[in-house]
Amino acid sequence: MADPVGAGEPAPGGKGAPAAETPSGAPSVSTPVPTIAQVALKGLCPRCGARTLFGSLLGFADWCSVCRLDFAQFNVGDGPAAFLTLILGAIVTGLAVWLELAVGPPLWVHMLLWIPFTAAGVVGSLRLAKAALLASEYRNAAREGKIAGPEA
Repeated sequence: MADPVGAGEPAPGGKGAPAAETPSGAPSVSTPVPTIAQVALKGLCPRCGARTLFGSLLGFADWCSVCRLDFAQFNVGDGPAAFLTLILGAIVTGLAVWLELAVGPPLWVHMLLWIPFTAAGVVGSLRLAKAALLASEYRNAAREGKIAGPEA
């Protein structure tokens, strides 16, 4: 398989914000660069704005089919999963305690409410967080840190 073209360099003089480019690599005049919120909410490519970021429900596509930006070069990792699960767990626990004290429903009502709510909340928020982190990495030209070897 051939390497996708374009690694997403920041625009010159643009505070790290990359310029939108055409598949040939030339800057696009008509396509504005999407914001981090637009990338996260709509699943847009951070370079060209096409809806090509996700290849599956939570998995990124290998690259943008429009501008060929290689999404595999970005390291979003599993940090958002743990963070969002803890936040959502605290919210669900608070709501479940409130419901128990206010209404006192049977256990099956709690399971019927909170299991799907938690699953949908984790998947939905994880998709948003992963897209936002990828867009931030692209916009700021962030790369994995490397330790320089000893100078000879």
